[in-house]
Amino acid sequence: MKKISVVFAALTVVAVIGFMGCAGTPRQAPIELATEPFVVDLSLLPLVRNEVAFTRQWDDLIIRFPEGMFDGVDLRAFQRVTITADYFDVDGNFIEPDNDFAMVVLVYDLDRNFGDSPDGMMPGPNSPVRQMNLGGSWGSVHTEQGSLIRLTRAPDGIVFHNSSMHVRYIEVTGITFHNR
Repeated sequence: MKKISVVFAALTVVAVIGFMGCAGTPRQAPIELATEPFVVDLSLLPLVRNEVAFTRQWDDLIIRFPEGMFDGVDLRAFQRVTITADYFDVDGNFIEPDNDFAMVVLVYDLDRNFGDSPDGMMPGPNSPVRQMNLGGSWGSVHTEQGSLIRLTRAPDGIVFHNSSMHVRYIEVTGITFHNR
């Protein structure tokens, strides 16, 4: 009987400490969703199109967001992002967007690995948005509805990959955070 009482007392102490720990843990206040979209001013970006034609499949157009671009904006207040781009061939002729032409990756830290998901195709710890088929019918990030996001902080930049050798230039035409 004494053993049962000791075990019961020990469990009670563990439970009380557990509840006290939970009660003492600070909780973050819920983020209030933004009512207006935040449209990235593309004129502030260092570039919106690669200057030299891509020479291989999966070449990169890497755009670092300028310091302070998101000052005063809590991007955690947005649940969706819409990213649009145009494609051009080696001669600079417009190519109608389609599946398997480009991939887009929103990156928290461009100085770290942004191909950080197990298969390199899904979002990862450093890449909250990673979507194939930018502009094609299989993708959603380019649509008015956009792609679901859950940002924990402002991204450092955005990366576009040409997934087809038909695409030699990619030009960003829009980046909008919203709650449609």
